[in-house]
Amino acid sequence: MHATTSRRGRRTVAALAGSAVLALLASACTGSSESGGNDDSASGKDVTITFWHGWSQDNETKAINDNIAAFEKSHPNIHVKAVDSLSDDKVNQALRAGGADAPDVVSSFTTNNVGMFCSTKAFVDLKPMLQKSGIDPAKTFPATMLDYTQFQGNQCSLPLLGDAYGLFYNKKAFAAAGISAPPKTFSEFADAAAKLTVADGDSYKQLGYMPLFHGYENTSEHFLGQYGASYFGSDGKSNVATDPKVASMFTWQKGLVDQLGGYTKLEKYRATFGEEFSAKNPFNTGQVAMILDGEWRTASLAKDKPDIDWATAPFPVPDDQADTYGRGYQTGTIVGIASTSKKQAAAWEFVKYLTTDTDALVSFANAIHNVPSTFDALNSPKLVSDANFKTFLDVAKNTHSSTTPAAVNGGSYISTLQNLGYDYEAGKQSDLAAGLAATAKQIDTDIAQAK
Repeated sequence: MHATTSRRGRRTVAALAGSAVLALLASACTGSSESGGNDDSASGKDVTITFWHGWSQDNETKAINDNIAAFEKSHPNIHVKAVDSLSDDKVNQALRAGGADAPDVVSSFTTNNVGMFCSTKAFVDLKPMLQKSGIDPAKTFPATMLDYTQFQGNQCSLPLLGDAYGLFYNKKAFAAAGISAPPKTFSEFADAAAKLTVADGDSYKQLGYMPLFHGYENTSEHFLGQYGASYFGSDGKSNVATDPKVASMFTWQKGLVDQLGGYTKLEKYRATFGEEFSAKNPFNTGQVAMILDGEWRTASLAKDKPDIDWATAPFPVPDDQADTYGRGYQTGTIVGIASTSKKQAAAWEFVKYLTTDTDALVSFANAIHNVPSTFDALNSPKLVSDANFKTFLDVAKNTHSSTTPAAVNGGSYISTLQNLGYDYEAGKQSDLAAGLAATAKQIDTDIAQAK
């Protein structure tokens, strides 16, 4: 989007750092999840709280600082000291150490770490505070956003804007290929990808879609969001080997790889692509006609002004789930209160404002081109939107949209599953059933060791 492209890049880096965060949190006695904080803010006494966040671009920090100023105006005795550009590993070092220099309120781009934040009680459970404030989470936040902000009944964080995924397509390329509308099912998608692919010897003049898992946002969890996979059974064990949706996704992806030229040819073409977060993105240059991406790309395209005519739509769904078309994978920024904070009452007033005040959410969403995270903000007439951005608002509202569940060891299980995807598409693992069984066993082992 703006800077949200770089925000997305930072979120990717933060996710990769999740394993390092694990060691810090697992060994940290970070305190109780009980809501305390007798800081006298309710009596009108002056209180200063510290807010740590990861935003760093000028428009991002301005937007968050504007919201802080508005909060302080409505809460004149609560002052907020904001510290920007912080990663999860720095946050967790501070939470582990505690003391006067630790933050009171923390936001993170990495929803994969929610399970660790909750299980280690690094963040307090916000349910008592929500109840005391008369806030019904189910009526306030979309279900998917609630899913990625809690772990095993512990609502230790709340959503603060979100990301939704959909299809971007080249309208001129569609017209040239005789395609009148964006595909809704995977069979229609495969047909469109084939029609949009123009060969050039052992390469391509144009590729309909880059299906490889190293193709930017093409991750196993993003694709599985179109299937509604659950990842874990009711017993808490990995079900990736027994849930037919998982095998179906890998079979579909590998089939698309084979149909569009095979792994070697596609990988060679992928090597010619520019950086994802640059004007040389292969969608911008016309090298690919369709991509899977998030709402931030709409602002990025508006800024870069590539010589293409583009539009958005929901990403297609499996043919046997055609009635779920409109769904998509969701993630976002989360915010929580450090259990080490001695000013939790004031911290809650600030978190409540950031996450439930409609005007605050809408102004922030407008500034950084993200999806608002409450029903009221999603439907606000003040929200700046056009047909292309509306696609992602609708995905956020769709009851079939989904996310990846929190785990005690963060996103480790997602990486383990993705590694199977890399091997399967490249032909290093030809027995998908055996690969999924081994993956499920590894996921269960890793989670057991993390507890």
